[in-house]
Amino acid sequence: MYLTVREATKNYGSFTALNRVSIEIDEGEFVCLLGPSGCGKTTLLRLIAGLSDLDEGEILLEGAALSDLPARKRGFGIVFQSYSLFPNMTVAENIGYGLKIRSTPRPEISRRVTDLLNLVKLPQLADSFPGQLSGGQQQRIALARAIAVDPRVLLLDEPLSALDAKVRAELRGEIRHVQRSLGIPTLMVTHDQEEALALADKIICMNHGVVVQAGTPEDLYNRPRTRFVAEFMGISNLLPADAVGRAFPDLAATRPQGSADDHIACIRPEQIGVTPDPDGNASVRGISFLGNLRRLEVESPAGPLVVETHGAKPCREGDRVTLQVAPDACTWVADDSTRAPAEAQA
Repeated sequence: MYLTVREATKNYGSFTALNRVSIEIDEGEFVCLLGPSGCGKTTLLRLIAGLSDLDEGEILLEGAALSDLPARKRGFGIVFQSYSLFPNMTVAENIGYGLKIRSTPRPEISRRVTDLLNLVKLPQLADSFPGQLSGGQQQRIALARAIAVDPRVLLLDEPLSALDAKVRAELRGEIRHVQRSLGIPTLMVTHDQEEALALADKIICMNHGVVVQAGTPEDLYNRPRTRFVAEFMGISNLLPADAVGRAFPDLAATRPQGSADDHIACIRPEQIGVTPDPDGNASVRGISFLGNLRRLEVESPAGPLVVETHGAKPCREGDRVTLQVAPDACTWVADDSTRAPAEAQA
């Protein structure tokens, strides 16, 4: 692996921010650290960047230990939530700053700045100052500045959270395009599951200072291992075994043999089929129109369920309906809501 973190532990007094965390990032891979505020993801990023010191564990880049190497010598590019551009420098000067302090020849700096402005689609802003730019434009320039020096790893600390929804969606695409074009191994911190799903090759989901699950976006969304991951990765219908048996008898048999009593079924709203049926054993209590889909609140023998449908309006409030779920659309997960999470393998 290109970048490896082994058994990383960080304490602040009696508080353990990270507890024996291990992760791996391959060459060219885009990895998202995902989790709620306070889960340890930014602490882990700062340890990798060299902005904080490990209490225990090690960080390796291509097999070489980084623990004793200061941040300025690690060769990493960092983009923060706040754009951190120099207000008294032009856009071109901001992007070329890292090259200038490395005594790069002026013609080479000029070429590199021009190439990067084209890459982030802002060639017309070379002579502008940061105060003249929108938030999205400033973050594009901060990204260009971070990659100007050909970083060995690109670290992104919630770079989109200060932007509005439309700009955030646009910039997500720009970041992924730039990362794919240059092949820079990238680690991004976010608390936004949609952002992680859209950008990542691998998601590392964290809670309470440990890794609870790591895998592809499809793995974490379609095959969560725990209740926490199922809920954090989107809307879920989480049902105990007896409730599953009442509403979907065929699904009860899909429960893994020997699974603990605390395992519950996770069924995503879009995986439930709904058919108007006067003799159905469920009823529609509410419908929300969300543009490309309709979200239904359905009362069923299993209790309240959320169902999402696309296309034509399938039913109205008050209708009786029959629900269907394919056996492979049901995932059984550990209910970790009443116990401390255990670390999963990254």
